[in-house]
Amino acid sequence: MFSTRRQFLRVALTGAATLPLAGKLVASDLLTAPTDLLASDAALLNEIERGAFEFFWNEANPDTGLVLDRANASGGSTCSFSSIAATGFGLTALCIGHEREYRSRVQIEQRVARTLDFISRHVPTEHGFLYHFLDPTTGKRALHCEVSPIDTAILLCGVLTCREHFRDANIKRDATTIYNRVEWPWALNGGKTFATDWTPEDHFSRVRWDSYCESMMLYLLAMGSPTHSVPAECWNAIHRPKMVYRGHQYISGPDPLFVHQFSHAWFDFRSRHDDYANYFENSVIASLAHREFCAELSRRFPCYSKDVWGISASESSAGYVAWGGPPFTGPIDGSIVPAASAGSLPFLFRESMTVLRNLRRYYGSQIWKEYGFVDAFNPLTGWVSREVIGIDVGITMMMAENARSQFVWNTFMRNSEARNAMELAGFLPDGFEVPLMA
Repeated sequence: MFSTRRQFLRVALTGAATLPLAGKLVASDLLTAPTDLLASDAALLNEIERGAFEFFWNEANPDTGLVLDRANASGGSTCSFSSIAATGFGLTALCIGHEREYRSRVQIEQRVARTLDFISRHVPTEHGFLYHFLDPTTGKRALHCEVSPIDTAILLCGVLTCREHFRDANIKRDATTIYNRVEWPWALNGGKTFATDWTPEDHFSRVRWDSYCESMMLYLLAMGSPTHSVPAECWNAIHRPKMVYRGHQYISGPDPLFVHQFSHAWFDFRSRHDDYANYFENSVIASLAHREFCAELSRRFPCYSKDVWGISASESSAGYVAWGGPPFTGPIDGSIVPAASAGSLPFLFRESMTVLRNLRRYYGSQIWKEYGFVDAFNPLTGWVSREVIGIDVGITMMMAENARSQFVWNTFMRNSEARNAMELAGFLPDGFEVPLMA
């Protein structure tokens, strides 16, 4: 059990922070890290990012660059397969590490070049899409897994970030090759929304990415493709359900919090909107609702409060689960997922930092390991995950950096394809509307 459990619960239950009032948000409310960032906060964020970088550096095959799906939180792994999503986050992490000099810049650039060379020349594809899990040494399909459009999109976001950050001609060439070869219309499978997956054995799934979630990046990358694009009507075909929780109204299904974070790690939705929403504001409201949801759960699970919150898809004592809310989703048992609050840093900087400071201070080495916070833990039972998961480490690192410097946004959005896609989707600056014709 945790040596500081009683003390931590007392802090969690008596936190003094208050929730902002629900209502219309304006641009001035949507600030990331303050310009006068406290030295202690800057130090903690750097510590978090440095630990995350070490994961992506150490747990990638040095020859292929493919990043393991997960690893022991103290370093080393028995995991035998890599994840293309973790690799996409990892490529972006290498850009951040290059900028912050977490390793020799020459070493980092060489790792990126080897990774893109291997993916472009040796990893099997299906109409340009990649299998979700790969053998980290050969790049071949692992675990009889699916060809995954969404995980391919995450990989491509990392690939395109590298293309803009590095000057090396081979990096730019291979990144362009990897992106341009994807035949996006194939994955529509005759419809207006993407099929969730395809396998050689069963072909396309009947399930589609047809409702608002992390798939915004998938549609925008497909619309912006200079070689095999999909029409803008696909963007409009996405269902956008409305969620209402304690006065908070926003677009969402009954999904974990990460769906409001992943596309925002690369695409900069700040101060702009399409016909449906300002999606940055939408994620702010979703994060506020989740924070209040966790505080409400304190009646059943006293480890949660307005100062200690965060439940998203993660490891659990019973394996990987998709849990969270609102509404109450999955077998919530009092576990805390540090990546949930860390991934909300650009949306609720002060509130998220409060959580991260509390977790670091009151649990110390029990949940802080070589690669930063463990994936999840339960202060009520004493369970602590032994692992970190690549996509959770990735969203933590990237959102920490975006909150500090907007580096990933600024770099990725230099891609003309990303800007063009948002224009095709009908995004306009806030305060600007197309006038009606007389």
